Amino acid sequence: MRGRGGAAVVLAGVLVAGACGGAGGDRTAEGKARLQVVAGFYPLFEAARRVAGDRVDVVNLTPAGTEPHDLELTTRQVDLIEGADIVVFLGAGFQPGVEEVAQRGEGEAIDALKGLTLTPGSPEEGHAGGDHAGEEMDPHVWLDPGLLGRVVERVEAGLAEADPEGEAVYARNSEAYRRELGLLDDEFGRRLSHCPRRVLVTAHAAFGYLARRYGLTQEAVAGVSPESEPNPERLAELAELVRATGTTTVFTETLVSPKVGETLAREAGVTTAVLNPLEGLTPEELKAGKTYASVMRDNLDTLVKALGCGEDG
Repeated sequence: MRGRGGAAVVLAGVLVAGACGGAGGDRTAEGKARLQVVAGFYPLFEAARRVAGDRVDVVNLTPAGTEPHDLELTTRQVDLIEGADIVVFLGAGFQPGVEEVAQRGEGEAIDALKGLTLTPGSPEEGHAGGDHAGEEMDPHVWLDPGLLGRVVERVEAGLAEADPEGEAVYARNSEAYRRELGLLDDEFGRRLSHCPRRVLVTAHAAFGYLARRYGLTQEAVAGVSPESEPNPERLAELAELVRATGTTTVFTETLVSPKVGETLAREAGVTTAVLNPLEGLTPEELKAGKTYASVMRDNLDTLVKALGCGEDG
């Protein structure tokens, strides 16, 4: 992961509430100042926005189309974080700059990973067990809809604590969104239940939680950061694994260069397809009305085709 300079904080509705922090802002129906919530990047922004409804102002500090690891906080963004009532961020080194500023700010700092059991982020499957002391952990929990539901519950609790009068609203919105995530989880489980191929060969190790949730195996070129350099020996190992397992597809992704995946696919004699890690939406996706659920269903269609899954699951 990047050092403290590279950080990010919530979804890509962009800075729609850019002028919404601080005194004198919008007020609730009861005449109270609206809560100001800042989130680290897209999945956290959507979780906060869906739970908050129209009762709270939510800001995403990661611009549309920006890889969240690459975000360099501006002075204005630092001020937004420090002045927010609630900051929702992802720990485990995902956005260390945001985490640092959030924990010294005046409001409540919610680490979306708190209470979740993380797994190692090594690209090698052989690291799935044993002593992981000092090993980088995988923060990509949002790609498992069930774990994202746990994040939604944490956001609900934080909002209710900061705004007790809105507790019923937050509970109702949270339940509705978690119900949607449950239906999405069921759809993934059904459609991925009968796949002759079970290996996901990915550019970086972002899909471990998704793979484990649905009985698949992730084999990644690089670790949990898309910026980590691929190891030539790892590329050769994966090319052999692709041939040995009958894998037909190497997955590239949005927001980062596809060159490594394309190189591996060319070496192994297979094709590529885009699997979206949902670290952010592009301006085009936002304009088209894409959401977490719709992009995840696009991912599901891609997986079904690449893994040869039976549609009658």
